[in-house]
Amino acid sequence: MKTIINPNRKIWASILKRPTQNMENIELTVNQIFDDVKRHGDAAIKKYTELFDGASQQCNMVTEEEMELASNLVSEELKRAIKLAKSNIEKFHQAQKTDKLEVETTPGVVCWQEKRPIEKIGLYIPGGTAPLFSTVLMLAIPATIAGCKDIVLCTPPNKEGKVANEILYTAKLCGIDKIYKVGGIQAIAGMTFGTKTMPRIFKIFGPGNQFVTVAKQLATKYGVAIDMPAGPSELLVVADQSAQAAYVASDLLSQAEHGVDSQVVLVSSSEAFIKKVQNEISKQLLDLPRKAIAEKAISNSKFIYMQQETDALDLINAYAPEHLIIATKNNDYFVDNILNAGSVFIGNYTPESAGDYASGTNHTLPTNGFSNVYSGVNLDSFTKSITFQNISKQGLKNIGPAIELMAEAEGLQAHKNAVSIRLKDIS
Repeated sequence: MKTIINPNRKIWASILKRPTQNMENIELTVNQIFDDVKRHGDAAIKKYTELFDGASQQCNMVTEEEMELASNLVSEELKRAIKLAKSNIEKFHQAQKTDKLEVETTPGVVCWQEKRPIEKIGLYIPGGTAPLFSTVLMLAIPATIAGCKDIVLCTPPNKEGKVANEILYTAKLCGIDKIYKVGGIQAIAGMTFGTKTMPRIFKIFGPGNQFVTVAKQLATKYGVAIDMPAGPSELLVVADQSAQAAYVASDLLSQAEHGVDSQVVLVSSSEAFIKKVQNEISKQLLDLPRKAIAEKAISNSKFIYMQQETDALDLINAYAPEHLIIATKNNDYFVDNILNAGSVFIGNYTPESAGDYASGTNHTLPTNGFSNVYSGVNLDSFTKSITFQNISKQGLKNIGPAIELMAEAEGLQAHKNAVSIRLKDIS
């Protein structure tokens, strides 16, 4: 675990590069599967489910009986934990509701904005090496609060054609009953085009691997919106001697265990502290069930010594991390000046895991530098804003002449006439 010392700004882009696969190969695969699903629907989805997940199934929709059985197999202790998380997530997202915004811009001209739910929503829940039932909470709860009418959930089956009990229990708890045992590229394609058994939806939500991320981006070419490009997980920690090395190491490993293509970064003003963290990582790795995955991800990690806080802040904003943990003597400086981050965790007692599960914030966040332009999932992600206006006769008199002049200047005579004909009647 080599430490990079005060890197020159010219090499920041290269040292902060994510460990992604060859995008051309991924895009080729995604395009082929999309074309197959578009042409052959359920038959193609069945074929790819057998190929990638090793599951052969006649029906890819989860039955009510399967959901009931799954709920009975989840421990009461875990159910209580999930319900606690659900309560906190509901509180935080419920608070994001906004009132109708109304303004009289000119006497007689009233404009207002209202939020309306997106009707058809698709939720993608990763199931591979770690079935993320927590993501069901993060997506289903705001979708329900927003009032989305049709909510479809897709998640990959295991080799027996079953979905994790925890995913089914959590979905049922959130009121989701349209669940499909379909994962990966074929799930995104199925929701994009619709099949005999799967409905076409308007917007797709949820994280996934690089193939799922590219598939979501391709879906936008077919008129389907997406929450954001959300690929392999990543974490950047900025910490100094005031932080606890064991805590920082545990946070880095918590993201490293997501997958071999995850990336973690430590930025610190102390070389001695970096060394302590590296030693802690080596110790804590030994006890992890997902040690092999975490070790591979750690090989993609970066340990960066930055002497100046200003340079450290610039580097963090350049990286634009999905998750940012701040554990320094000067937390306020970083909190006040961070521009690019999906979600921020402050202080020694705010592990990133809290946001993943139960603090209330959403864990579906932009990765791969996209936090410089994208927000994480929130209540507004499931709505769109519609503007309204109501103009009285006097209001049209007040703004009509300006509209006529502007329309004429742009050479749009019919636009001008739409106002002129009305002004003539009310003059």
